[in-house]
Amino acid sequence: MTPLSAIGWRWTPQTLEPAWAALLAAHPAARPARIVEQHRSGYRVAETADAVHPAESLPEWQRAGSYRKGEIAPEARPAVGDWVLVEGEAPKSLRIVALLPRFSAIKRGAAGEHYRQQVIAANIDSVFVVCGLDADFNPRRIERYLLLVAGSGVQPVVVLTKSDKDGADSEAALHDLRALDVPVLAVNAKDPASATLLQPWLDAGRSIVLVGSSGAGKSTLTNTLLGIEKMKTGAVRESDARGRHTTTHRALIALPSGACIIDTPGMRELKPTGEEDVAESFADIEALAEQCRFRDCKHAKEPGCAVRAAVERGELDGERVANFLKLSDEVAGAANQLASRLAQKAEARVQGKALHKRLDEKYGKR
Repeated sequence: MTPLSAIGWRWTPQTLEPAWAALLAAHPAARPARIVEQHRSGYRVAETADAVHPAESLPEWQRAGSYRKGEIAPEARPAVGDWVLVEGEAPKSLRIVALLPRFSAIKRGAAGEHYRQQVIAANIDSVFVVCGLDADFNPRRIERYLLLVAGSGVQPVVVLTKSDKDGADSEAALHDLRALDVPVLAVNAKDPASATLLQPWLDAGRSIVLVGSSGAGKSTLTNTLLGIEKMKTGAVRESDARGRHTTTHRALIALPSGACIIDTPGMRELKPTGEEDVAESFADIEALAEQCRFRDCKHAKEPGCAVRAAVERGELDGERVANFLKLSDEVAGAANQLASRLAQKAEARVQGKALHKRLDEKYGKR
């Protein structure tokens, strides 16, 4: 295993993407590195599994306090898991000079009234959606995570932790999640033998991100897979089994298996970006909806609704249908915001070109 392959690099000069090869050719003094941490103050990168260094980024990638006109969108800046080109010598003079195109990314709508996207992790192969089999177990939240993953080309896996807890009903949970059409595994995050159930997704060169609420066991699972207590963990509240955000930033860690895992803080808000395909995540409900009497059935009080009939017969979970309708509305709203944003950017480009043309006509090209 080469130093770069230990942190997820799996290409040769013959298999390198043309866009990547072009950037490498444009920066002959640069070399690949991977973003392993992202903080408000900047980035930390790795060229090997055991050495992480701060790296200065281009001014346009610096995180600003406001979303200024002309500023690069947050989703276009480097994120944890991204491959970049760096120049200079570690540890004091590393500079990021280019961002290599992503082959995958998991995103969510950023918090706040203005439409933005936030990249959770980039260049990953699988997403472990982690949920504890305790008071925090919530199939509806799992469905929301899976909606964000759908369409990204990334394999989702639902990981139910705390299967060792008294009262944990793994079989009932697995039954409730049968409609998700994704792998669902119940594990004891503290037990290395139990964690081996995840091995099919942890081959050398693979990259995985863990997502889930605080206290779900993401950092505990990371420590177990790593074999040492590297990530800070904490107890959860007895009332609702929620954690206290012991993980404060995203971090990419190389595992002994040769895979890389990205631990993330618990996310309080999971807003869609507007690019999600609700039909893909709720294929069972969509198939039933095609049998409704009316093509535009809202599955509320319309006569001849096949979806509501399935709920009444006990063949379909009513809460799952309610979540489907809620998420459909949220995605539609986000899609409208995204369309407005893209239209505004297109108009700004047209106006900018017109302004430059008038200046050229008045003062001549410079």
